[in-house]
Amino acid sequence: MIRHVSPTDAAAIATIYNHYILHTTISFEILPVSAEVMAQRIAACCEGGYPFLVCESEGCLLGYCYAHPWKERAAYAKTWEVTIYLAPAACGNGTGQRLMQELISCCRQAGCRALIACITGDNERSRRFHMQAGFRQVSHFEQVGEKSGKILDVDDFELLLN
Repeated sequence: MIRHVSPTDAAAIATIYNHYILHTTISFEILPVSAEVMAQRIAACCEGGYPFLVCESEGCLLGYCYAHPWKERAAYAKTWEVTIYLAPAACGNGTGQRLMQELISCCRQAGCRALIACITGDNERSRRFHMQAGFRQVSHFEQVGEKSGKILDVDDFELLLN
C-alpha cells in the first residue's frame, strides 16, 4: 500500500535511511540520523507542500520517496529533486517503481515541471531504476564527494513532466 507519510513513520524511515548511510556510498551523509531529525525533515518537506510517500505491507515500511526543492532560487520553483530509499529486503520486486510512479503523478498534479535525481556515479542500480522510470542523464560531476575512502562522482538525471 502506498500512502502519504505520517509523523509516526519517522523511526522506520530513519532505520531504512541509516542502512544506506552506514553501509553504502549512496547517501553522502556520514552519520546516522535519529527518528527526531527524520521527523523534522518530514515535517519540513510536507509543510513546504512537497509530496512524501511511503509503501507499507502488513504494517512494515518497505520504502519511501519524496520531492523537495532542487535549488533555492525562485526561478527553480517548478523543478524538484526526488529521493527514494527502500528497505534492502524490498529491492528488486517492483516496490520502488510503484512508489516512483506515484510520486511522479503527485508532482505533476502539484504543477512541477521537471524532476532531478542526483545519483552517486557508481550506483548502477539507481541509474537503471531512474532510466526505467523515464529519467535521462543530463550531467556528470567528477570527484565531488568523498566517503568511506572513496572519491565519488555524481550524475544528475532529469524527467520532464510536461
